[in-house]
Amino acid sequence: MANSAVVVPRGAVDSSSRYWVLQVLRAIPAVIAAGIITFSLDHSAPLGLTVFGGFALLTGVLTLILVPRTLATDRGARLNFLVTGVVGILAGAAALIFAGAGSAAVPALFLIVIVWALLTGVLELYSGFRVRGRSPFARDWMTIGGLTVLLAVAYLLVPPGMNQQFEGPDGVVRSLTASIVTVGFFGAYAAILAVLLLIGGFSLKWGTDDARRASTTGTTESQS
Repeated sequence: MANSAVVVPRGAVDSSSRYWVLQVLRAIPAVIAAGIITFSLDHSAPLGLTVFGGFALLTGVLTLILVPRTLATDRGARLNFLVTGVVGILAGAAALIFAGAGSAAVPALFLIVIVWALLTGVLELYSGFRVRGRSPFARDWMTIGGLTVLLAVAYLLVPPGMNQQFEGPDGVVRSLTASIVTVGFFGAYAAILAVLLLIGGFSLKWGTDDARRASTTGTTESQS
């Protein structure tokens, strides 16, 4: 019996692609960023810009290199992610430039992270909505896109001039500044992002392997 061709619906993404590789590799910059912020006592704006800059730059490069190879069946999603890659590279470069800008570092941190998070988050969220119910990638894209938009919202809720004095349990007076809060927000975002990317990436890999085995079994049965 002749094999019937498998038609991929318009807007759906081929579940046998190697997109899981990009998911796992995207987790690496997030793990590094989360680790640096978690174990650093310095949560200043220059550190935040440096860590974010490296994260966004590396993520953008990985996206531009791997998306054309892993999202071949959906031109819409591929274009959206290529745009996020370009935005990531530009935002990362800008962050690294302003990391040594002195007093301008705090407003730069706010502006760059907010613009990056809104643009990339909305594009990834939209990509997920486009293929929901038709693609194994939809849930991951909507979750990660939503998380990134929430990062922008969190930054918008923090007053740039925030500087609250408080006395710690040891009796020492400390300051809670806008840079400390926002760098902490980004560290938490990076940690959650890394977990989601790793879970999503390996789930896609194992699901892809299962799909291939099922397809091979079905092909063998139809030929017999």
